[in-house]
Parts: sequence; structure tokens; C-alpha cells
Amino acid sequence: MREFNNYSEMSPKDFRDMQLIEFNIMLYFDEFCRKHHLRYYISGGTLIGAVRHKGFIPWDEDMDLHMPRPDYEKLPELWEKYADKEKYSLCITTFEHNTRQHAYMICDNNTTLIEERTIDDDIPQGIRIDIMPYDGRPDSELKAGIQFFWGALFSIYNVQRLPENQGGNLMKFGVKLALGMVRSPKKRFRIWNYAKKKMSQYDFETSPWVREMVCPMRSAQFKYPRKHFTAPHYLEFEGHKLPAHHYYKDYLENVYSGYMELPPEDKRTPKTNAIYINLDIGYEHYKGIKYCKGKN
Repeated sequence: MREFNNYSEMSPKDFRDMQLIEFNIMLYFDEFCRKHHLRYYISGGTLIGAVRHKGFIPWDEDMDLHMPRPDYEKLPELWEKYADKEKYSLCITTFEHNTRQHAYMICDNNTTLIEERTIDDDIPQGIRIDIMPYDGRPDSELKAGIQFFWGALFSIYNVQRLPENQGGNLMKFGVKLALGMVRSPKKRFRIWNYAKKKMSQYDFETSPWVREMVCPMRSAQFKYPRKHFTAPHYLEFEGHKLPAHHYYKDYLENVYSGYMELPPEDKRTPKTNAIYINLDIGYEHYKGIKYCKGKN
């Protein structure tokens, strides 16, 4: 049985096997999107991997995708009706369940990946891929600034935790202060649900620009012409062709300047902290043992 208490315990082969599990989720999602006419684009580290490695960055522990907001909002209903839910779960934060992620996730139910931030949460805890929305952005810089504010408010009260791997002490202090001011789960839900409506009010199909709102703050400051999000540009990834938007080089240069250069060896590590990984047994087996302890 292939089980580990963190990524550093994994051999290169085991880590690669985990990536291939993610890639199989990706291939299922790709087929699902084609069948139901949903648009998506690879992004983040997955896009860097496609451009620089024609596949995974060797030390990248996840896959990042984006969908135009209209497609993103259609996904849950279509998934509920047509997806193989026995094998895969679409994870979404609701009032009842908080995934500690502002993105959707698709988890492989036959695997386990528990992170410290979700150890007490009764949610799918399998190996996963992340899916985030692209939103329309107004031309007005003032309105765009207000949209940014709503996006920040959404992120704080949706995720309800201190940011990882981004921002300094000032940002962490601000998040901690905001969460301390509103402790009621119901009030937090109302705030982020309202903020979501405000930040996504600009129609993706007619806006002159597109931006990331559900993302690290460094990404939300950039805008991209919507016309480059019509037909996808396909890039090789692990022997398959996956869609990117036509502005992908500018996106990478903006967000990951010098992305074609390998980072120093001591930086070639996963970004997140897993506390238990099992490539062979589904997470439900570990409820009350590895997560949700005492709640089984």
C-alpha cells in the first residue's frame, strides 16, 4: 500500500504516480467538458508545465484549470446529473461544508489526500485538481478596483483561513482581523455569497477584459483582452493536447516572470502541506481516523 505522511516521504516514482492520478482526473474532466460544451483552460503551474516541460513540473503537486464564469456556474448542475460520482466528487464550498478553497475541486474518491487545513472537515479528501473562474472585467479602473475589493472580501470569508504562500505579515494581520470581526458562520456565508455576486457581475461574454478574481492577489491585478478567450490554443501536456487561451505567454510573464528558468533546487518543492496521502485507498476509509477524528 502506497501511503505517506507528507510529500517528502514519497519517492520520485510515487510522486509521479500521484501526478498521473491527477492527470486521469483531468482527462475525465476534459471529456466531460467536450461532451457538455464547457470551456476550460489550463493555467498556473499546469500551464508552466505545458510550456516548459510538455507535462507536469516534476515537483508540482496539483493541476490548475480555469473556466469562463458562465461555464463555471453551469458545471455543478451538469456534474450532478451526468458525472461518474462514484469515482469522482466535485467539491464546492457551501454554508454546510467549507473546503477551505475558493476554487472548485474534483477529487478521486479511491484515493486520500488530507491537508492540515481540512483535517477537521467532513468533505471529500481525495487527490484532486483545482478549477477556478475567469470573470469579466470592466474598462473603468475605478469599477475594476471595486471589483478587486469584492474579490478580496470573497476570498477572506469563503476560505476562512490565513493565506498560504502569498502576502506578508500585513496581509495575514488583515485577514485575521477580518475573520475576528465576523465569527458567525451564517454571517460569513452571507458576506462571501454577496461578495461573489458583486465581483462576478460583469458579463464574461460582453466585457472588454477578463481577469482572475479567485486567485492569489498577484494574479488579480492583471487584465487580458476577452477576444483572446474565444477559440483555445492547444498545448502538449503528457502526450495529450490541452487548451490554453491565446494570451498565455503574456499571462505567464505577468504572473510568473522568468517562468522558463528553473527555480533554485531548494525551491523545487510542493506548495501545499499534506499530512496524509494514500494512492490506493479512498478517503472515506480514514474518516474518524485521519480526519474528522471522533466524528465517525
